Amino acid sequence: MEALLRFGVFFGILSLMAIWEALSPARRLRSPRRQRWSINLGLAALNAGAMRLSIGAAAWLAANWAIEQQLGLFNNLPVPVWLNILLSLLLLDLAIYAQHVAAHRWQWFWRLHQVHHSDLDFDATTAVRFHPLEIMLSMAYKVLLVIALGAEPLAVIAFEIILNGCALFNHGNVSLPPPAERILRYLLVTPDMHRIHHSARQQETDSNYGFSLSCWDRLFKTYCHQARQAQTEMTIGLHGFREPQALGFLPLLAMPFRALRKR
Repeated sequence: MEALLRFGVFFGILSLMAIWEALSPARRLRSPRRQRWSINLGLAALNAGAMRLSIGAAAWLAANWAIEQQLGLFNNLPVPVWLNILLSLLLLDLAIYAQHVAAHRWQWFWRLHQVHHSDLDFDATTAVRFHPLEIMLSMAYKVLLVIALGAEPLAVIAFEIILNGCALFNHGNVSLPPPAERILRYLLVTPDMHRIHHSARQQETDSNYGFSLSCWDRLFKTYCHQARQAQTEMTIGLHGFREPQALGFLPLLAMPFRALRKR
């Protein structure tokens, strides 16, 4: 049931974003949509299958196990359920921000994460362009966090839905009206804010790490308000990966095991 709920919300938001991108794209895509989508969605399908056969529901199961064993911070404090859920959502989002920073700063982690950044375009399907090993590593990290916090199972499900939904939204090839974008950016990561993170300029790539809440980048001074180039003109992707033949489905799976290229 948990997996079905997550997939239903994911598919619904992806469909809405695809329609929005088709009707009002923020940038002109340089690669054919059919080619990119087959690769990005192919990776998503592979990751979903691998997780389903291995540790797909591990975070939710860990939350229930932690309650049974009375493990974790919130299971050993007189915290009401609503506060457990609220604090768990907030702290898990902060933890994912920290994970994202580590993925850029630790070379072994960057080997995996560069698959995500190697996309030469930027749209909702970029949100699911991850190497399977990074997805599994991220799940193992979340399991440890969930147990340490003693997070409510409901908070874990809600967090996964919010994280996936926000990622699809802020990777969208769309732009909000400037007044709405300025206001929303105070709370959430917007497409214009996260698109800067996918710039080919390393100073911009190494900024705006948030996936859901935008406050962490401001708090930890990793926030970049505006890219050097206009959003419609800036180069997306990595300087070391510009040739399409290096960005096919199988080359992406092999990418972490090959020599690192200059960013």
